[in-house]
Amino acid sequence: MNNTIKALLEERISANWFDPARSLSREQIEELVRLATLAPTAFNYQNWKFVAVQSKDAKERLKAVSYGQQKVVDAAVTFIVCGKMQAHKGLAHSIAPTVAAGIIDQAMADSWVAMAHGGLDNNPERQRDEAIRSASMGAMTLMLAAQGMGLVSGPMIGFDPAGVAKEFNLSADDVPVMLVAIGYSAPGNWPQKPRLPVKEVLSIV
Repeated sequence: MNNTIKALLEERISANWFDPARSLSREQIEELVRLATLAPTAFNYQNWKFVAVQSKDAKERLKAVSYGQQKVVDAAVTFIVCGKMQAHKGLAHSIAPTVAAGIIDQAMADSWVAMAHGGLDNNPERQRDEAIRSASMGAMTLMLAAQGMGLVSGPMIGFDPAGVAKEFNLSADDVPVMLVAIGYSAPGNWPQKPRLPVKEVLSIV
């Protein structure tokens, strides 16, 4: 295994304490999201949305719908990571660059679009499942990108989804899956917590 990715995985922590005096540039935020969007999605849907909460006002509004958690204020940026419903409706657009790059031809692209519609049309439960899967993979990749940039991150599920959607003008198709706070570490963060032995979670058949 490449030692760099091994180190990122073994050193990553879930941070609760951030240095409020240190910020991130727009370029750094854009690079974090660029790297996050290298995560996989079914059919290359790319059915995610990242809202970067960085301004003082926006942080306070997010704190109010995140049960008063101070880390969303102290972190340099907290991302609202959303999965998008009805991903199949945007698939032709999402995979057009793949066709243009010659990776797949138009006939295959058309077959993917047809299969996607067949699986997701009029099936909100499957659409939501797909949204959550995609957003979760994007969020994990976002955290690893942060680690690779010398930052720390903390995934958060402690928030009011309806409140977040209202406060940040999310559409009915945007499912807020998790928050990811990112910034520079402050004293008090725990090391990575021990994991269960592999033998307890692995079955080889």
